[in-house]
Amino acid sequence: MAQNNKKPASGPLKWLGGVAVMFLLKGKAILSMLKIGKIASPLISMIISIWAYALIYPWEFAIGFVLLLLVHEMGHVFAAKRVGLPVSAPLFIPFLGALISMKRFPMDAKTEAYIAFGGPVLGTIGSVAVFGAAYYMDSPLLYALSYVGFMLNLINLLPIHPLDGGRIATAVTRWLWLVGLVGGLAVVIYLKSILFFIIWALFAYDLYNKYVKRRNQKTKTYASLKSFMIPIEGLREQGVLIPGPEHKRALPFTTYSDLNQQQYLRVRWDGLDYEGTAELPQQCLVESVQVKRLEEVFHEDKAYLNMYCEVRYQLFENDRYYDVSSRTRWTYGAAYFVLAGVLAGMMYLVHVVGNVNL
Repeated sequence: MAQNNKKPASGPLKWLGGVAVMFLLKGKAILSMLKIGKIASPLISMIISIWAYALIYPWEFAIGFVLLLLVHEMGHVFAAKRVGLPVSAPLFIPFLGALISMKRFPMDAKTEAYIAFGGPVLGTIGSVAVFGAAYYMDSPLLYALSYVGFMLNLINLLPIHPLDGGRIATAVTRWLWLVGLVGGLAVVIYLKSILFFIIWALFAYDLYNKYVKRRNQKTKTYASLKSFMIPIEGLREQGVLIPGPEHKRALPFTTYSDLNQQQYLRVRWDGLDYEGTAELPQQCLVESVQVKRLEEVFHEDKAYLNMYCEVRYQLFENDRYYDVSSRTRWTYGAAYFVLAGVLAGMMYLVHVVGNVNL
């Protein structure tokens, strides 16, 4: 990254740098005093990331870079909150960036794209603010940070999963994934980045599995082992015959989902007057529930029959997930290309005004 040779402006970044150094030196004491619980992991990961980037770049740049990542991720958090989806706080991974995890998945492609838009939109606003500060203070450091901020948000708009552009494409047109497949390879060659090559390769493999391999295969059946605890003391008093450990049988079942999209399996064994419920690993179509093994156990001096059941299921493909109105497709598509154009234009502006380039 080339910069001009003007002396970086002091001020807010030096103050922030002092705070970061204090955290690095006194991190444990500060965290124990604050008792910050939920924000402890994000804060610690931020400090570790700043330290890691400071090994390669000036510490002022490392702080600014991580703060730009934070602004980007907070855009996703705000967007998710607006549509009522709970998400985790941002977690920073040195040299990989940052991420948030959704505690509940979107119901449709429009919601997924809306949350994806939040990151680059707020990230662009943050980078514009840094550019404005750079122009006001004539700071080469801030010019460089703004350039990197615009570039990272632009790269994130590539229509490649798991980048934001790949998620936005679900509400515009999945043909953009093909554009991302070709354009992503060009970016890999240009950046010569092993990390980006891994992201691109995983995306290409996922497309192959989804649209080539799966069409040439029969629907795959999966199996999961679930355990149910059946109280048997009362059954013995009633004279009910308790089956042995090798007993096998198929059980009737029903499935249902709660408002958080968690799917449950409910099984019933009429002979033992038992009905039990277990969580399923994901949305699926259950084919059968088969008792595989029975084991008598004691818990708090009470006898139970630990029933292990094999649940066979097929993954549920929600074909309506990608049903998006034409108006939404055009609106999101226009916003996508306008945002990409703004980011590219701002990179050029920083190059001209601040003499920054890669």
